[in-house]
Amino acid sequence: MTPQEATTVATFLIGDFEQEMQTTQRVLEAVPADHLDYHPDAKAKTGLGLVRHLALEDAWLLNCVADGAFVPPPDDSDACGIMTPGDAVARYKEKVPPALARVRGMSGDQLSAVLDLFGMMQAPAVSFLAMALKHSVHHRGQLSTYLRPMGGAVPGIYGPSADTQTETQ
Repeated sequence: MTPQEATTVATFLIGDFEQEMQTTQRVLEAVPADHLDYHPDAKAKTGLGLVRHLALEDAWLLNCVADGAFVPPPDDSDACGIMTPGDAVARYKEKVPPALARVRGMSGDQLSAVLDLFGMMQAPAVSFLAMALKHSVHHRGQLSTYLRPMGGAVPGIYGPSADTQTETQ
């Protein structure tokens, strides 16, 4: 991938990520604080685990892309300080926009440079920006399926949800 191609792709993905950030924040805000231990299966993360995962790893992935190297992911245990959905929203709003701004400031050469994800995958940095976006949307979707069983309502994601539609009949 040429630096110019990487810049074009990054410009598109950054705009997409900015739009998705708003939706991710709405889903995080919709998580009921009194049922954070919910998980649909023993192998699945709890609601709190997913909340922490989104709040921490979106910024981590973006910062790794901007740094040109992957470091171990953040600790999403109780030690991370995120104990409520409100904590997650605050952390997300504080950390993700500046991380995305760092990516926006990358040169074409930086965006086209090949990064190594712990020996599992090597690709241009801009490809990891795409992966960061997919990762965020994937886990947000996973969390949105937890909301009703947790006693919450699903916010509109790509339009109204059954919980946000108003009856016009």
